[in-house]
This record gives sequence, C-alpha cells and structure tokens, in this order.
Amino acid sequence: MYPFLLVTHLLAAIAFIGTLFFEVVIWHNARQQVAVSAQTSADQAIAVRSRKVLHGVVLLLYGAGISLAWQHRGVLSQPLASSFGTLLSLKIILALSIIGHYFLLAYWLKSACLTTIRATWIRRSILGHMVLIVILAKAMFYWHG
Repeated sequence: MYPFLLVTHLLAAIAFIGTLFFEVVIWHNARQQVAVSAQTSADQAIAVRSRKVLHGVVLLLYGAGISLAWQHRGVLSQPLASSFGTLLSLKIILALSIIGHYFLLAYWLKSACLTTIRATWIRRSILGHMVLIVILAKAMFYWHG
C-alpha cells in the first residue's frame, strides 16, 4: 500500500505545483500580450477549470499525504529525535499553512476583498510553500540520519 500512496502523493503534487507554476510564472506574464477582453475571458476560464481539477488533486494530495504521515507516526511522535522526523514535521507545517492560505482565499472571496494584488500574492506564496515542501521531501531521504 505504501508504494501506491507514495506514487499517488507524488503525482498529485506534480499536478498541483504544475498548475500553480503555470498560473504564476507563465500565464501571469503571457496574459499581458493578449487583448484585455480576451484576458478576462481566459482568466475566468482558467480559474473555473483550475478549481474543478484542483479539488480532486488536492483531495488526493492531502489524502495520500495523511496516509503516508500515518505510516511514520512513530517518527512524528518525537519529531526532533531525527532529521527525517524534523523535516517531515516541517513539511506537514507547510502543508497546513497552505490549507490556511485557502481558508484566507475563501474568506476574501466571500467578503469580496480579493484584489488582483492579493490573488497574485497568495498564488506566489502557495507556490513558494510547495517548492519548499518538495525540497524538504528530497532532503528527508538524503539526510535520514
């Protein structure tokens, strides 16, 4: 079961990071070369499609992540006892922070306070968190002493 969870978690992470990478690095600048009327239509279409796809991706990502963390519950009971436990704990904290970002985003959407600057900031912050999580994931298996 562990290998299946690991591959599911990895593929979901790739999809999640890839979507954010596209939005932050590629589309953010490319949209400036498109007519304003097309920008709005494209922004809305990308947002609708991203939400539909990402809901399933996030469920897989966090579901597999929780299941994987459960497999390491012994290490997590004393997170500072090993570098693996410390790095895994940091990954979990960052993953929880991403959930916090989405709660903040939901609040901004509901209260009509989501500005372009806030939307850009939150996407960049989540992408940064995800990049750090990937680095920590690689480090966990490199520095497992």
